[in-house]
Order: sequence, then structure tokens, then C-alpha cells
Amino acid sequence: MNTLNRLVFLLTIFTTTLLLAACTDSTSQDAEEEENNTEETEQEEKPDKSEEKEAEKEQEPSRPYEALEPSEDAKPLKEKLSEDELTNMPKSQRNGVDNPERAVSAGDMLVKDAEDNTDGPLKNNRLVAFYGHPNSENMGILGEMEPEAFMEKLKEQTQAYSDADPERPAIPTIELITTAAQREPGPDGKYYRMTPEEEIEKYSELAKENNALLLLDIQLGTDSVMNQVKLIEKYLKEPHVHLAIDTEFRVGEGEVPGEDLGQVDGEEVQEAVEYLSKIVEENNLPDKFVLLHQFTDGVLTNKDAVQPTDNVQVALNFDGWGNSVDKQTLYRKFVRDDTSQYGGFKIFYNKDEPVMDPEDVVKLDPGPAIVNYQ
Repeated sequence: MNTLNRLVFLLTIFTTTLLLAACTDSTSQDAEEEENNTEETEQEEKPDKSEEKEAEKEQEPSRPYEALEPSEDAKPLKEKLSEDELTNMPKSQRNGVDNPERAVSAGDMLVKDAEDNTDGPLKNNRLVAFYGHPNSENMGILGEMEPEAFMEKLKEQTQAYSDADPERPAIPTIELITTAAQREPGPDGKYYRMTPEEEIEKYSELAKENNALLLLDIQLGTDSVMNQVKLIEKYLKEPHVHLAIDTEFRVGEGEVPGEDLGQVDGEEVQEAVEYLSKIVEENNLPDKFVLLHQFTDGVLTNKDAVQPTDNVQVALNFDGWGNSVDKQTLYRKFVRDDTSQYGGFKIFYNKDEPVMDPEDVVKLDPGPAIVNYQ
């Protein structure tokens, strides 16, 4: 190969190399630009997690109540208890047991081994309820006072519990008898009378105006639990309204409420719990609770069937009146040793001897999540 041909050959190779390098750089730049564009697109399309969380919070229903703040000088319950009280249940509650140890820590309201997967009002707060019927002075404090005076007294009693146990601020609650058991069969033959709608609505508004809860109590007569739940369903769709069942007033055919002691089967209660749970889900409501009244064996059978859901809490309320020592013993029997989630304790202003102070009530094992007064 002569010199001229060699130079042409070398020049051709050099030119080809430059062209290949240029193409490679161009391809790399294109690929890099495409990758960057893809990343930008993905970043644009991928939602911000913080924005997602904020959106979820906005979708969550707000709590329709406000607990009463403890007084500034209120001390935590555990600081006020002796070593014996921290370790053992109250002496009055120990009556007849060999082992006095607490089932749960002092102040805790969930019964032993129970869980609460809800965000319901009983989880971090205690409820203080006044019970009764607006048209009867004989059925509880609610019928003894005008609504404004009633609410003032309810708040005063509620405040006493916030101060007695400031770690669980108390919420004022109106427990309104919505279907009252009767000794006469009535127009539909089911031995109950419905409270007028205007009365229910009046106390519903009273609760809302005062950031309180409304607990609708059904007394059943010869009717079924589910029939009566459906009677008040439109109220249960309100965010601040909950359900109570007076088991002793559910009687069989041929029996009369108030003369014959009634009973409710736990499976029927559970059907109502699950129905209420469905109402919560379908209407995007705050979590609710069901309160069951029981004062003696037999009025609530098959208790194991009654279980909370992920959005409905369950509480069993010891409902008896009389000697306070006996009441605490029975609270241990019906609530501490035989309840699925929470307990309640009823106090009768005119029938208990003595009437227990809030400081003594909150010491019970477990602490009552609901304290209602009649």
C-alpha cells in the first residue's frame, strides 16, 4: 500500500471512529433524557404520602363530644392510692374471694385480656350518664328536672369524675328511655310505649348543644331487640347517638313487664351490635357503643355471644341498687369476671346506701367505663 493510500485508509478509520462516538454519545444522552423524563413523570404521578394521610384525616368523622377537662389541682388516680389499693381490688369488692389481686391495673377500664380496636368514646374517656324518661319522675333523674337544670347537674357530676381520674376525662351523657315497657299491651300488643319524637329530638339537640352524647335506651316489652333498633335507626345514624338495652324488661308471650322478670339472649344482642356496626360503616360515622343493663343472673343469657366489633364497643352495666358493699361484690361477679370488653356501674341517688363517691367508684376493678345515675 503506497503512502497516499495509507493516509486515506487511516483518515477513513479516524472519521468512522468519530462518527461512532458521536452516535454513542447521542444515544446515551437520549436514553438519559428519557430516563429523567420517566422519573419526572413517575414523581408527578406518584401521590405525596403526607397528602394521602391528610386526605384520610379529612375523611374521618369528627368526634361529636367533648370531655370535661380535669381541674388544675386534680391528681392522677394512681398517685392517690395506697400500695394495697394499687395491688388489690377495693376491700368491698373482695368480699368472698381468696385472691384479692386486681385483674387489671388500677384505673384501667378494659376487662382482663380484652382489646379495643375502635376509636370509640370508651377508649380514653369515662361516660357519666343521667338516666330516665322525660315524662316520668319515677323512672330516673331525667324526668325530675327541666332540661337546662338537668344538664347543669349532669355536667357537675361529670366534672367530679374528671377530677377523680384525670387521665380519663369524663363525657356527659344523656340516657333517654326511648321505648318504655308497659303493664298494658298497648295498641300494637307488645307492652311498650314509644317516647314521642319531639322529646327524643329535644334531648338530642340538648346533647349536641353541650358536646354531650345521647344514649337511647330500649325496654322491649314483648318486642324483639332488632325490631326496636330499627324503630330508632334514624337516630342511631346521628354521630352522637348510641344504644342501650334494658334486658329485664324483655318478656315472653303471656308475661307482663314489671311483674315478670324478662331476659334477652346474647345472640340477639350480637345481631344488634353487628347491625349498628354496619350503620357506622355505611354512613361514615364515628365509632359507637352498646350498653347492656344487667342486675341479676338470668336477664342476659348466652353472654359469650356478645362481642365488640372494630367500630362498636360493648359494655355491661351492673344495674342493681341497695347496699354499696353488695353492689361492688356483684359488679365483680357480672363485670370483672364475666364481661367481654367494658363495664358500667349504676348509682341510685335515692336507693343506694350509702351513695358511693366518684373517688370510690373509679377504684373498682376494672374501672367502670360508664357510670350512670338514676
